[in-house]
Amino acid sequence: MEKTMKLHWSPRSPFVRKVMIVLHETGLLDQVELSRNVVAVQMPTPAEVLADNPLGKIPALVTEDGRRLIDSRVICEYLDLHAGTGLFPAEQRLRVAHLNWQALADGMCDVLLIWRTELSRETGPWQAVVDGWRVKVGAAMARLEAEAPEIGKAPFGIGHVALAAALGQMDFRWPDCSWRDHFPQLTALEARLAARASIAETAVEDDQGSDSGALTKGHLAF
Repeated sequence: MEKTMKLHWSPRSPFVRKVMIVLHETGLLDQVELSRNVVAVQMPTPAEVLADNPLGKIPALVTEDGRRLIDSRVICEYLDLHAGTGLFPAEQRLRVAHLNWQALADGMCDVLLIWRTELSRETGPWQAVVDGWRVKVGAAMARLEAEAPEIGKAPFGIGHVALAAALGQMDFRWPDCSWRDHFPQLTALEARLAARASIAETAVEDDQGSDSGALTKGHLAF
């Protein structure tokens, strides 16, 4: 099949993973050229990424008609509308629930990613800020634990996509935090989600061969 879209992509990014899960769910994966890019706040932005996303972030999608879409939330909804798969429900109450779960999972990922960068500073992390992030991640996980039964009963949608990506990133970047020992409802939900084909086939991969947990060991505990 002809590749009609291009995605700036990394197998390590939770936000790219959201898009990849949606591409599997919508059946559009064969139409997308994957362009591997390494993007980090402390590194120069690749010119090809900056050309398609002035914020220098991934994912960024170039559509079949040349539009440049940025942010996983925009890209995922575009793909869902394009394919008509209903990952963003039409019914108002359910839609708002999914959008809220997505916002919580995405926000937790934002904290985890910037936290990891903070830990890599040569002068050491700003402890007061790190302590605040620890509280926020713990509170986010507690909220997801409390809502796990409701999330589990809802039809599969963007909230589940974002949650799977967030928990997968926690396993990848913070492998010693043992979150499953503290959040049993969330653990059971994650196991169910992990068995879904779109999620199993987009598992995080460290294609750079680095020690993904080296900077975070012992810093996140529940």
